[in-house]
Amino acid sequence: MANLKAIRDRIQSVKNTKKITEAMRLVAAAKVRRAQEQVIATRPFADRLAQVLHGLQTRLKFEEADLPLLKKRDVKTVGLLVISGDRGLCGGYNGNIIRRAENRIKELKAEGRDYQLILVGRKVSQYFQRRQQPIAKTYTGLEQIPTAAEASQIADQLLALFLSETVDRVELIYTRFVSLISSRPIVQTLLPLDPQGLEAEDDEIFRLTTRGGHFQVEREKLISTASTMPQEMIFEQNPVQILDALLPLYLNNQLLRALQESAASELASRMTAMNNASENASDLITQLTLVYNKARQASITQQILEVVGGANALKG
Repeated sequence: MANLKAIRDRIQSVKNTKKITEAMRLVAAAKVRRAQEQVIATRPFADRLAQVLHGLQTRLKFEEADLPLLKKRDVKTVGLLVISGDRGLCGGYNGNIIRRAENRIKELKAEGRDYQLILVGRKVSQYFQRRQQPIAKTYTGLEQIPTAAEASQIADQLLALFLSETVDRVELIYTRFVSLISSRPIVQTLLPLDPQGLEAEDDEIFRLTTRGGHFQVEREKLISTASTMPQEMIFEQNPVQILDALLPLYLNNQLLRALQESAASELASRMTAMNNASENASDLITQLTLVYNKARQASITQQILEVVGGANALKG
């Protein structure tokens, strides 16, 4: 006969665990909202910067501008900036980004190129440190909602490595936010900056909403308003100098967006994982309750049979 007390204790333990996972789900949902608000808040600056760069591109031939951030050279060493999370309990978020980084490392080795790792997040840092990989810099303990100061700090390190020719190209490996249940690790070249990549493009932002008591994501298409600078515009400074000052800002902005996308992906993955855990806990509680009721019914039936058997023995 099943131990009724043990089953009761197991049910209570699962209920307590469900309370924790549900609380973590709600916290992650609140932080996703903060992440989306940050994306919206930083967009005006990003749009204006894209407009200025787009206008300069129509007035200048970037290929003729002798700027360090646009200069392409033979690639011998590649800097890989990999962004993960500091904590677990977020499904396959960290595992997916680590696998994507390992695949890229294998590709570089097959091409005969060296690599240096710049790691953001405790999970990816611990993983590659244990495997004694060449690590140039690690960043851990960052704010869960990324800030411009953190992006600027990382960008300065990337610029130092690139301008000193320690690395000939910098690639970014991060998780692009698709939806609450979907994210995609991608590889993007950061340095040298590609002039074609400075063209204004349509973009999307996500909005976390609730409908019918359930979270869902709505994506809003934003149409760029980049316009061409008038041909008669006179620059007080050399346009190349202006471009030289704006390109680091553009790099910072690209990096901040990547950090924001990664943070949103991590939080959405954690929210989904905790939601699944809560649902599994509910299913387990239902199953254990059924087992408990059957065991209790069997115990009561056994006690009744013992009483009836004892009464018959007395009559006999």
